[in-house]
Amino acid sequence: MKRLGVNIDHVATLRNARGGLHPNPLIVAKEAISFGADSITIHLREDRRHIKDIDLKKLSNTKIPLNLEIACNYKMLKIALKNNPKFVCLVPEKRKEITTEGGLNLIKYYKKIKFIVDRLNKKKIRTSLFINPSFKDILYSKRINANCVEIHTGRISNLIKNKKNYLNEFKKIKKCAKYANSLGIEVHAGHGMDYKTTQILSKIKEIKEFNIGHFIIGEAISIGLKNVIKRVKNSIKK
Repeated sequence: MKRLGVNIDHVATLRNARGGLHPNPLIVAKEAISFGADSITIHLREDRRHIKDIDLKKLSNTKIPLNLEIACNYKMLKIALKNNPKFVCLVPEKRKEITTEGGLNLIKYYKKIKFIVDRLNKKKIRTSLFINPSFKDILYSKRINANCVEIHTGRISNLIKNKKNYLNEFKKIKKCAKYANSLGIEVHAGHGMDYKTTQILSKIKEIKEFNIGHFIIGEAISIGLKNVIKRVKNSIKK
C-alpha cells in the first residue's frame, strides 16, 4: 500500500498571518492522521516563515510519525538530533524562494550531506534526500547511504496542470524510480501534486510514499481536510 504524508507547513503560515495560536498545527496533524494520513511532514526553514521550533517540539512529543524537512547544515542537524523525529528529509533551501525549487546538489555538497546522513543514520532516523529525477543523483544518494530519495515532481505536476505533454517526464521519473529501487533505495515523490498528478504517478509501482502539502491544505478550505485526504488516498489506489 502506497503511503500518504501530509505537509502542514501552510497551517502554520495561516496561523502566523495573525500572530496568534489558531489554526493549531498540532491539532491539524492529529486530525490528518485520524483521517488516514500515514505521516506528517513539516519543513523547519531557517527563517521560520511557517513552522516554528515549538511546533517541532510539540509534534516530536507525540506518537505521530513525523517527517522533518531541513536544510543541509550543522545547525539544523543539531535541532533534528535533539528532537529525534522518525524521519528526516534533507532539502535545498534558498532564503528568498517561495517554495523549494529543485533537488539537492549532491556532488557539490557531497561531504556535508554524507556527514549529516551518517549522523542521522546512527540515531536510527530514516533519512531521505530530495532530488531531481536523474540517475546521477540516485547513484550519489546510494553512495551517501540515504535510506530513501524523494523525487521532485514539480515539473511533471506543472505539465499536467497546464495540459501539456508530460510523457517524457513521466518516463524519466519511472526509470529513476526503478533504478533507485534496484539499488535498495526506497522511492518517494513530492512537490506540486494534486489529485490528477498523484493518480498518474501512482502508476509507478516503485514509488512508495507521496508527500503533499499546499494542495491538501488549500483544498481543505473548500471541502474539508477529511474529504481531501480521502480523495488523495483514492487517487493513490487507482
